[in-house]
Amino acid sequence: MFQILQKRKLNDSMTLMVVDAPLIAKKAKAGEFIILRVNEQGERIPLTIADYDREKGTVTIIYQIVGKTTMLLDQLNKGDAIRDFIGPLGKASELEGHKKAAVIGGGAGCAIAWPQAKALHAQGTKVDMIAGFRNRDIVILEDEMRAASDRLTIMTDDGSNGNKGFVTDALQKNIENGADYDLVVAIGPLVMMRAVCSLTKKYGIKTIISMNPIMIDGTGMCGGCRLTVGGKTKFACVDGPDFDGHEVDFDEAIQRSRTYSEMERAAARDFKCHLMEGVEHA
Repeated sequence: MFQILQKRKLNDSMTLMVVDAPLIAKKAKAGEFIILRVNEQGERIPLTIADYDREKGTVTIIYQIVGKTTMLLDQLNKGDAIRDFIGPLGKASELEGHKKAAVIGGGAGCAIAWPQAKALHAQGTKVDMIAGFRNRDIVILEDEMRAASDRLTIMTDDGSNGNKGFVTDALQKNIENGADYDLVVAIGPLVMMRAVCSLTKKYGIKTIISMNPIMIDGTGMCGGCRLTVGGKTKFACVDGPDFDGHEVDFDEAIQRSRTYSEMERAAARDFKCHLMEGVEHA
């Protein structure tokens, strides 16, 4: 059992948890993930390691409440325990040797982009961070992202924070203004990462993307995270989750990401109904 030491709501649908997991914290690196199971009957889900503290023995995870398991997880509070918490898994991000990088996060993807920016910044790389959200009310980790970068730009679809547009608009502007990036890291919705890669390919900028969005089982056994990279079959959970964004077949990945959408929505609906029945009978 793994005790929850801290729980913090980031917005209406996203939560940060700090978990006591000293063996994972001892080895964790940016880009890796854990697999958790809320209870004995629960399903296993992968979540990226957002942060870790080797001295305190803690691992931080950030999750979006979108399905049954994350709903169950969000019912736990400080002092409660998670049944299984395994890791670190996946391959750590290869970020060494870069002078100036743009780290781009889209929505919930900022929870994964933040540790990437933090790792780059800590090694002396100059980091411009660009984060995109639908509106200012759902912005997360603003202070953390600012501390992990030399310059932070937050874009919103509706312009409610004063910067209207997409992350690619900000990236294009920075490049045109002379930002000499030798690396771009993009993490977020698949369509966003595809747009970033399309832009950086024109400028010949190395671009790393994270394929966490299509991971399911986290071990390579289910085949749900299978994708084509450079014409070869790869698995996001065991070969990644980071890949060269210019070599990923995004059209195939987007189609594959929708495979279990209806089953996930049905499970979430059933669980919500179960919760409401409990409230009515209370």
